[in-house]
Amino acid sequence: MRETIGVIGGGTMGHGIAAAFAAGGHDVAIWEPDEGRRALILPAIREAYTLLTEEGVLGATDAAAAEGRVHLAGDLAAAVAGRDFVVEAIPEQLGLKQALFADIDRLAPAHAVLASNTSSLPLAAMMEPLGVLRRERTMVTHWYNPPLIMPLVELSFFGNMPADVYDSVSRMHEAIGKRTVKVLKDVPGLIANRIQQAVAREVFSLIEQGVADTADVEKALMFGPAFRYATTGQLEIADFGGLDVWAVVGDALLAVMDASKEASPLLKRKVAGGKLGVKSGEGFFTWDTATAGDRRRDFLRRLIHQSKVSRTFG
Repeated sequence: MRETIGVIGGGTMGHGIAAAFAAGGHDVAIWEPDEGRRALILPAIREAYTLLTEEGVLGATDAAAAEGRVHLAGDLAAAVAGRDFVVEAIPEQLGLKQALFADIDRLAPAHAVLASNTSSLPLAAMMEPLGVLRRERTMVTHWYNPPLIMPLVELSFFGNMPADVYDSVSRMHEAIGKRTVKVLKDVPGLIANRIQQAVAREVFSLIEQGVADTADVEKALMFGPAFRYATTGQLEIADFGGLDVWAVVGDALLAVMDASKEASPLLKRKVAGGKLGVKSGEGFFTWDTATAGDRRRDFLRRLIHQSKVSRTFG
């Protein structure tokens, strides 16, 4: 039997998670309390499926069937009633998530697994309103953006959940084409975001020092480390290169690299100046509102092509 899914929050992550589960054959109920955002959910999912159809990932019939498996719920109770798995993707505020978990606990079936898409809030704190039995069926399932296309989902295994429940959730995500990572310790950022922040810190630092302009720093990453990372991970790269070599280079470079404990001053100056990236029209690059959508779709197409090559799709 296919598990039924409830998704709470219909923003970028929520509707993408819903689309991924529906494309994998699951019946999905999604609840978004904001009326304006709620009206955008189904069109956004339809647009995403259209892109996958154009790229040969989904057939037109399969896309239509997947869209038909997504239902907008009228309220929270309707979104979680009878559901086997409920995942929330609401704003990263502990109080909001605690209150939501308490409500879901009251409204969802006893067998339902509750999940949060957080990567920054501790699971133990979010679970405080829950009883012992529900805590055994509560976890973090952290998806990467855009959720429909990106393969990674980080799953918590922090000691509160029996192994068989974890395994069933992992199998469910793997069955829809995701690559799951078992996270054994509740650390801020989990795994992937911590690695990403380490890279970003040095990227921002190189620009701040005037070592190269933004385009060349970007090019060095894209056609150097990131080019290899699309094929394998850091540990295999280190083994290929020789751990003795990596140790020597580490001793030479790490002492002079950025070791800041807070966000880059360059980043903070841009934010203070209202230069937020695509949403404001300027960040590290200039973005024309007339073409930003096309540039994003081109980015998504490249991710899809990469997924095909890595056999995430098909």
